[in-house]
Order: sequence, then structure tokens, then C-alpha cells
Amino acid sequence: MEVIALKSVPLFSDLPDVELQTIHAHSCRQFHKKNTMILFEEQLDSRLFVVLKGRVKETGICEDGREAIFSFYTEGDFFGEMAIFGDQVRTTNIVTCEDSYILSLHHENLQSILKKCPGIFINLLKELTQRLRRKGEHIKSLVFQDATGKLASTLLQFADNLGDLNRGLVEITRLPAQKDIASMVGTSRETISRSMRLLIEKGFISKDRGRLVIRDYANFRASFA
Repeated sequence: MEVIALKSVPLFSDLPDVELQTIHAHSCRQFHKKNTMILFEEQLDSRLFVVLKGRVKETGICEDGREAIFSFYTEGDFFGEMAIFGDQVRTTNIVTCEDSYILSLHHENLQSILKKCPGIFINLLKELTQRLRRKGEHIKSLVFQDATGKLASTLLQFADNLGDLNRGLVEITRLPAQKDIASMVGTSRETISRSMRLLIEKGFISKDRGRLVIRDYANFRASFA
């Protein structure tokens, strides 16, 4: 794994090369094919993971056997941050959505790196704070909004995590499948399809296969956040 690849990871982007070399020396890089279960719910584990390439989803299983999707992580995102505190029982599953390269750091190595590279800890806290804010907004929408509002709130999450902002437009080129969006929203695929058409008809978004564009991001957020 080239040190330059670590520079593209927001968690490490502010670090000097000497600290990146330390991370490089203590980390492991693995390739996982699509639909590989990287972590299991209730598994005891002590690793921090970073997505170098590809995409994974965080899931759970409902009482009726359906899959519930909580989050997606793509290039540069991390998960398993509880590894800071040592062995922890995982509360969700992590599954690859496509062929992916994943970097991992064991607790012992992570502790050593945090002592040498305290900037990582600050970046961790910043990202976790943002995640809590976004999750709070999403939970609020699931409680108080109708199906279209819930979908819009989920699309805002995708915009923040997966989208590219350019002149007020946000383009999401790797939109998750409708069945996965339905799982995140907690509704049916048919309801998502109807709500998506409504947002298109009202001019909020445009969609072409796996590509979605939020036409006026500021207005969209003001309307649905």
C-alpha cells in the first residue's frame, strides 16, 4: 500500500509523511469481493477499518428476517471506531456492496499510532460529531415526516456522504439500489418509487439509472432537513 493512498483518506489527510509512514507500517490492507461479510453482529473485535476503495453497508436483521440498512461507507470513510477502547462486541454487520479494499488497524497498533499522531484523534472526533448530527436529523425525519420527507432526508445523507457539490447542484453517481434505500427509510420499494417520482415531478431531483442530481441543494435541505 502506497503512503500516498493514505493522503486521500480524510482521517489521515492532515498528517505529515513521517506519521503516514507509521500508519503504513502498522496497518493491514485487504481485498474483499462484493457481498462479503467483513464484520458480524455480536462479533468480538478490536479493529478500526478505513475504506480505501469500494463501498460497504452497515446492517442489522429485523425480527421478521428482513435486512435493515443503517449507513453506507465509501472511499475515505472509517468504521469500527470503538476499537480505540479495545475488544468490543459489534452491534451491526458490515457487508461489502462492491469489490472493496479495506485498511484495518488493531487496537494495540491504533493506540500506539494515536500517541504518535494525535491529529488522528481530533479528526475522529470531528467526524463522529458530524455523524451524530446527521443521525439525529435522520431519526427526526423518520419520526415526523411522511414517506417523501423520509426519502428526502435519506437523499440528504447520501449527498453528504456520496455526493459531489458543484454550483449548487449535488450529483450522486453511485446511488444505492431502491431496495436498499427502502430498507434505510423503513418502507417498501414501491413507496420509495412513488416518492422518488414525486420529487422528480416537483423539480427537486433528476434521476438516470444509478445517477441522481439534487437540482438546488440549499433549497432541498431547507425544505426537508
